[in-house]
Amino acid sequence: MTRRPNILFIMADQHRFDYLGSAGAPFVRTPNLDRLAARGVRFANCFTNSPVCAPARIGLATGIDPMRSGALDNESFLRPEAVTYYMRLRDHGYRVGCVGKLDLAKPDTYNGRHGDRPCVFRWGFTHPEEVEGKEHSLKYPQPKGPYGFWLQEKGLYEAYHRERVSHKGFAKLCCPSELPTETFLDCYQGRRAVEWIRRVPEDFPWHYFVSFSGPHSPHDPPKEYFARFAEAAMPEAVAPPEPGAAPCRRAHRLEGAFLADVRRAYCAYITLIDEWVGRILEALEARGMAENTWVFYSADHGEMLGDLGLFGKSVPYEPSMHVPLLAAGPGSARGAVCRAMVEMSDLNPTICRLAGLPAQPGIDARSFHECLADPDAP
Repeated sequence: MTRRPNILFIMADQHRFDYLGSAGAPFVRTPNLDRLAARGVRFANCFTNSPVCAPARIGLATGIDPMRSGALDNESFLRPEAVTYYMRLRDHGYRVGCVGKLDLAKPDTYNGRHGDRPCVFRWGFTHPEEVEGKEHSLKYPQPKGPYGFWLQEKGLYEAYHRERVSHKGFAKLCCPSELPTETFLDCYQGRRAVEWIRRVPEDFPWHYFVSFSGPHSPHDPPKEYFARFAEAAMPEAVAPPEPGAAPCRRAHRLEGAFLADVRRAYCAYITLIDEWVGRILEALEARGMAENTWVFYSADHGEMLGDLGLFGKSVPYEPSMHVPLLAAGPGSARGAVCRAMVEMSDLNPTICRLAGLPAQPGIDARSFHECLADPDAP
C-alpha cells in the first residue's frame, strides 16, 4: 500500500507576486522560498479568488467562488453547512493542524486562549492553534488569542498595544517593531510550526496549514530586519493617473523617499518570513518526512504598495490580485515554471487529489495536479 503524502501549506498574508527572488526580484531576499521553487514548480499566473482576507480564505476552504457563496467582505462567516477541504481530509484519515490566522469567522474577534475555540473543530481541524492576525493582535487592549496571552505572560502586551495604537494614518505603513525579535508575531507563529512538525506522530498522514500574519500592514518588521534594507534600492511605484482620473477614491500621492521606506519594510518582513520557512522545512527534513510531503507556498492576496497611489488590497489591480504560488513534492517537476492561469482557491481540489480523495462535486475550484508533474499541461 502506497503511503499517503503529508501536505504542508504555508500561506503569507498580503504577499504580492513580484516580491520573490525566483520571480526575478533582486531587491528582496528569499533564499528559502527560492530553493523551494528550484525543487518544484513556480506558478507564474496565480490569482486570488478575492483580494480581501476573509472571502479569499473562505473560497480556499470551500472551493466556491465568493460571488456564489456570498462571502464578499471581511464581515463574512463560513456558512455552517459549508463543506471545507479540511473536513474532507480529516474524514479521509488525516490529522489536520493549523497555526496562524484562518479568517473563517473574522467578525468574531476572540480566538481563545489556546486558539482552539469550538468552531475550529467544526471546520475540520483536529490540531488547531488559531492565532490572531495583525489587526486582532494590536487593536484591542486585552488579548484576543494565543499570541496576545503569550505576550501578556511576558509582560509585553500593554506596551505592544500602546505602541501600535499610537501610529496613525500612513505612519502605520512603515513602523519597525519595538518588540524583541523573538517575540514578534510571525516569529511566534513560525516557532510554533516548527514545534508542531517536530512532535507530530507518524501513524497518520497530516495536513498542516501555517498561516503567517505578514507581510500584511503595518509593515513593522523587527528593527534588525529593517536595518538590513536601510539603504536598499527599491523599484519605483507605478505612477497614478493624472488628477481627475484617480483609479479609486483611496488613491494618494506620496513622496518617493517615503514610498521607498515602505517597500524596504515590506521586503524586510518578507525576508523574516522566508527565514521561518527555511526553519520549518529544516524541521521537516530532520524528521525524515521531506520526501513524502507536498509543500505549497502562496498568499491570500497581494498588496498595492504605492502602485497607482494605492496601498493595501481590495481593488481589482494586478498587485492586489496576483499572488505567488510554489509547489514541490513527490513526483513534481523540478525548477519549472508553469504559466497556466490558476486561482489560489484551486489549491483546495489539488490538495484533495494529492491526498487520494475523489473530486468534490458542486465546487468552482479546479485541480491543477497535472501541472505539478508537467508544467505545460493545460
